[in-house]
Amino acid sequence: MYEHFFQCPYCWEEISMLLDPSVKQQNYVEDCEICCNPIEVAAQFNNNILESFQGNSLEQ
Repeated sequence: MYEHFFQCPYCWEEISMLLDPSVKQQNYVEDCEICCNPIEVAAQFNNNILESFQGNSLEQ
């Protein structure tokens, strides 16, 4: 597993999420560990290296 740290788009606290580098493209929703708001996660790996990561709010 790969631990990635980033800033929550709701509470602005630094949080981490565990990502599986064996899955090349990932898109899912996971709650912030601090404020519990849903974060839309999009991650892309290439040869087990994180190439891109986005953690966006679901608010319109």
